[in-house]
Order: sequence, then C-alpha cells, then structure tokens
Amino acid sequence: MGKPSDEELKTALTEAARMREQGDDPRFLAKCLLNLNYRMRYLEHVRQAAESYLHSGLAEHNHAMLIRAIDACRQAEIRGGPEEGEDPWLE
Repeated sequence: MGKPSDEELKTALTEAARMREQGDDPRFLAKCLLNLNYRMRYLEHVRQAAESYLHSGLAEHNHAMLIRAIDACRQAEIRGGPEEGEDPWLE
C-alpha cells in the first residue's frame, strides 16, 4: 500500500473530523486516524531534531532542541489530543 497524497490525507482527516463531530464513528476509526495524525506530527519534529543533531556534530544547542522535541511528544501523548486553540487535524 502506498503513502496517501497530501490531498488524500487532508480529505481523510476532514472526513474523520466530521465523523467525530457528528458522533458517527461506531468502530473508532476516525478517532484513531485523528489521534495517530496528531501524534505523528510530533514524531516528525523529533525526527527532524534528531537529524539536525546528528548532522551538527552533536552540538549542544541541537541536543537541547532534540530533548525539547521529545518532551513535547511525550506531553502530547499524555494529553491525548490537541490543546485549546491548536489546529488538531490539518496543517
């Protein structure tokens, strides 16, 4: 199975948000998609910070950025969803 295009992902997330808002998610597929997308965005920041850290020759500043990205990822998992005012589904 191939990766969805940006447009396909946006369409799927929009539909998942609609399903959740209307209470039309009997098997929790929309909830799972929205949560996984939310968490994936944080993990992408961790990946980018790790690459930057490795390419910088293990610079202290880049290490601090990596630690902050990991902490933000942990906090997002604890929250389980977006904070007030955060756009949870679409970038």
